[in-house]
Amino acid sequence: MTSSAVAVDPDTEPAPPSAPARPPGQADLALRRSACRVLIGNWTGHSTVPSHGLYPHQWSWDSAFIAIGLRHLSPLRAQRELETLLGAQWGDGRVPHIVFNRAVPLGAYFPSPDFWRSGAAGAAAGAPAALETSGIVQPPVHALAAWLVHRADPASSARRGFLARVYPRLVAWHGYLADRRDLGGGGLAAVVHPWEPGMDNSPCWDGPLARIEPAAAGSFRRADLVHGAAADRPTDLDYGRYVRLAAEYRDHGYRDAAAPHPFAVEDPGFNALFVASEHALARIAQALGGEPDVHRERAAALTDALVERLWSPEAGQFLSRDLRADGAGRPAGQLVPGRSAAGLLPLLAPGLPPAVVEALLETAQGPHFGLGTTVRLLPSYDLRGAAFDPHRYWRGPAWFNVNWLLERGLRLHGAGQRADALAEEILRAAENSRFAEYVDPYTGAGRGTRDFGWTAALALDLLARRARQAPASVPLPAPRKDS
Repeated sequence: MTSSAVAVDPDTEPAPPSAPARPPGQADLALRRSACRVLIGNWTGHSTVPSHGLYPHQWSWDSAFIAIGLRHLSPLRAQRELETLLGAQWGDGRVPHIVFNRAVPLGAYFPSPDFWRSGAAGAAAGAPAALETSGIVQPPVHALAAWLVHRADPASSARRGFLARVYPRLVAWHGYLADRRDLGGGGLAAVVHPWEPGMDNSPCWDGPLARIEPAAAGSFRRADLVHGAAADRPTDLDYGRYVRLAAEYRDHGYRDAAAPHPFAVEDPGFNALFVASEHALARIAQALGGEPDVHRERAAALTDALVERLWSPEAGQFLSRDLRADGAGRPAGQLVPGRSAAGLLPLLAPGLPPAVVEALLETAQGPHFGLGTTVRLLPSYDLRGAAFDPHRYWRGPAWFNVNWLLERGLRLHGAGQRADALAEEILRAAENSRFAEYVDPYTGAGRGTRDFGWTAALALDLLARRARQAPASVPLPAPRKDS
């Protein structure tokens, strides 16, 4: 497989000469209506919950992906989704990974607001006094989402001053990551909790987590097991370590310079999204009549740092770097040997060396991930890894947001046919699983909760792309202009 050395904008790519595998028609209309039903049902009036049972609050990167799909239903609602999230931004620039809904009982989710104590514990870091949030972050996909939402309806965006209002907040968010989270000194943002890179329970974190003493078993109650099977969720041991890390960060006032950060990792997926969103910020700055070069320069520097610090020629993919010694004789600063799907997401960066792009394309379809050969959707972890589990949270199942990002990366680097095939499989799995949270990568069977927000939203986005690529035999409904 060869790739183009010139990056292609996935949102302006012309239609391919061949027809899509399943022309738009009644089946796509039905799937679109079902996805819209999920998004409407999960809407709270100002934002969208991932699911009412398992995740009853607003999550950071969930809202970004949801806004990308919502733009096809209601551009105004998509704008509000991001505005609500950014309205909870801390004074130091961080965007918290959860914004809590005060109407939800404390016992419905853990860690709950009384655990994080953001207003008191995070006061020195600028936590908002009027809102309750967590104190950690999630991957910075928000600027990309904001740019796509703006493009869905530039007139309403301009009328409401959407870009002008979110741009300074996004700049501050990226500034926080660049200035306060470069814990390794190499130009990449580090994550300080397994929940921050989004792939919470990845086997890649087993080594870094092994040095963490878990919180006492009786000191917390897991609400997630009320809504999900224990075989699908993190173990009690891992959860105890998550709680310990979050509590220690809280007890240091969420101040990155003061906290010891026993878990500190440079993750390729997190930083790949940082790159993609810096490129989006450049476009936003240009649309506002500002200076885009500062964002392009940071995107280029991040891309160079990704290759220098996280690229493994032997693995043919990017690996995470553990910035701490692992307690088993491995010194600080070593690459984590586990193969995560996050190691393929730097395909989102348009400035990768061609040889790196070629290797990533080969690895995606090779024996470790088997995309298009062994499995239809990209698994979250190495199919051949000893810790691979097709059902347990982030230890092997295929996730819709990860596959949507990969589809975008494939398209960006000229692998349009592979991107089309992956998009088709994403839509098929979303439909067959009733918009599951994630699926078994071999069978496509749904796992986790159903009617999941970003699954429905990203299906809607892919349906919109397919409608642009080929004339529909039945016209698709127009986006809603109301709130």
